[in-house]
Amino acid sequence: MLEYSEITERKYIVYEDEPWEVIDSHVFRKQQRKPVNATKLRNLITGRITEVSFHVSDKVEEADISKKEVKYLYVNKGEFWFCDVKDPSKRFELPEVMIGETAAKFLKPNTIVDALIFDDGKSDEGKIIGLKLPIKMDLKVVEAHPATKGNTAQGASKAVVLETGAEIQVPMFIKEGDTVRINTETGQYTDRV
Repeated sequence: MLEYSEITERKYIVYEDEPWEVIDSHVFRKQQRKPVNATKLRNLITGRITEVSFHVSDKVEEADISKKEVKYLYVNKGEFWFCDVKDPSKRFELPEVMIGETAAKFLKPNTIVDALIFDDGKSDEGKIIGLKLPIKMDLKVVEAHPATKGNTAQGASKAVVLETGAEIQVPMFIKEGDTVRINTETGQYTDRV
């Protein structure tokens, strides 16, 4: 069990019988009252974000979340198909809601990612509740307009299309065929590889 002050960022907790990820937490005291931990939680099953305040007397259970490597295969009509790394015949599909809109844009076939598995104690294997992509991924630029002369003093940028179909903003010097490194959490360009 976690005390109210131990509910910090990047922890997984069980709240209202569902697994939640703590996105933000701040312990503070209002005037002469007891301290409160104001948190922002993301439901790992539905993706819903909510704000919850935990008081001194509150305790929560830490969620039993394990990771397992899976291989991304392909997407078909909004269904993302994966397989077990060791046994390709064990295929399963996950909806885009579970993967996350930002992460779904950067998945390319045969990428190995971590599946988050929530063990609720009811089933033997547990339930896949989401994916954890590598924070940075290298993707090839398949479509880029040539750089144009003009106002580049403020570090101008242009839109390019990546091999996964995602469109992002990059500096003017990036050309078609270049490989760029993307931050999968923010969906932004970090550097050229």
